[in-house]
Amino acid sequence: MSYPTQPTASHFINGAYVEDTGGTPIEVMYPATGAVIASVHAATPAIVEQAITSARAAQGAWSALSGTDRGRILRRAADMMRERNHDLSVLETYDTGKPYQETSVADATSGADALEYFGGLAATLTGEHIQLGEDWAYTRREALGLCVGIGAWNYPTQITCWKGAPALACGNAMIFKPSETTPLCALKVAEILHEAGLPAGLYNVIQGMGEVGGALVCDPRVDKVSLTGSVPTGRKVYAAAAAEIKHVTMELGGKSPLLIFDDADLDNAVSGAILGNFYSSGQVCSNGTRVFVQKGIKEAFLARLTERLGQAVIGDPLDPATSFGPMVSQRQMEIVHSYIAKGVEEGARLVTGGARVEREGFFLQPTVFADVSDDMTIAREEIFGPVMAVLDFDTEEEALARANATEFGLSAGVFTCDLARAHRVVAGFEAGTCFINSYNDAPVEVPFGGSKLSGVGRENAKAAIEHYSQLKSVYVRMGNMEAPY
Repeated sequence: MSYPTQPTASHFINGAYVEDTGGTPIEVMYPATGAVIASVHAATPAIVEQAITSARAAQGAWSALSGTDRGRILRRAADMMRERNHDLSVLETYDTGKPYQETSVADATSGADALEYFGGLAATLTGEHIQLGEDWAYTRREALGLCVGIGAWNYPTQITCWKGAPALACGNAMIFKPSETTPLCALKVAEILHEAGLPAGLYNVIQGMGEVGGALVCDPRVDKVSLTGSVPTGRKVYAAAAAEIKHVTMELGGKSPLLIFDDADLDNAVSGAILGNFYSSGQVCSNGTRVFVQKGIKEAFLARLTERLGQAVIGDPLDPATSFGPMVSQRQMEIVHSYIAKGVEEGARLVTGGARVEREGFFLQPTVFADVSDDMTIAREEIFGPVMAVLDFDTEEEALARANATEFGLSAGVFTCDLARAHRVVAGFEAGTCFINSYNDAPVEVPFGGSKLSGVGRENAKAAIEHYSQLKSVYVRMGNMEAPY
């Protein structure tokens, strides 16, 4: 392996790499080949304690700095990430299997965007003055303290920054636990933050599986937990955090609808469906995997979609020409393949794909099912792979009712040239993040998050500040204090 994928050590704590080989070994596989490219050790109780202790010790002085001073460090780190985008993107490709064509424009770059945005916002985090006759009051926006971030394996660099940037901007310390499937990239982000001038202890990264996350979530010294993950994991983490009355942000799964009306621009709609189902090999929580197509254009849509999918370049993810990569792991590939079998078994029409790609690694073909009914498994459960379910509809009212008939509520999209209808439909969606004639855009300036089982709270934008800080109200009496006795 010519690229250095083995990290200096498993953890980054108090400004330095730290190793403890007493922890459970975790092998890191390159999804394109199945080869082991690195190994780390899960955090031992001693490592967890070291991370918490150093973070708590550093947080007070950090929150006492001006927002301008905190922001300057975050913006410097953003510049460094952009300067190192190539190396960070290559590492992300090794970590996740996603094509370099994608990681080079969507992963470290979006992480840098978050650091820059919240770095710029840090100096603006003020309270307000409230005049009450001669008396007055004011509010102070203050840090929560120690935040824990728990990441998912599909966007490790981005998620590291989406959680870390607002936490640090507000004056908090953070301990980040990446997914055990993709443990490499968060270490580089921590290293860059420290190099940019972030005081030691404020951004610690420790590895591990569920028990490590559980130890962090249940520790009374932790004030906030932010999770990106599945609904089952979210239920467990939310319950554990609730027992300690901790602040939480939950960015969980979805089974999002994408509505395509007869009057939509066909190629734009196909592009939206491709980005909403096959980007990152379908491993995106907000994907619009239930594609409702009005009957008048259904066959034209399927024909154009099949033609466009035939242009996908499946191959070595490090080749810039490759546009479709492997699943993150053999287990994930097998899970998705079982859903494909279930779709065939339940009577959906397999339009294209459906099989493994004949090469090493964890590759599945981009797969499209048509004639899908709402009660089929592939239309109800989150698959998290390159599987699209196309459903027919007649009327707007019908499509909207069926789109909302799910326990999830992360995202939703609509393609139509009738803008009055577009705004009417998105107003009716039961989802937190919606798109009109587009899909899966996630700029840092816009809040991101879900409703129903898809999550609690919002990431990105000014909305994230509310979830990483708290308000203190102060009443000031200017005259004498009266009392009844």
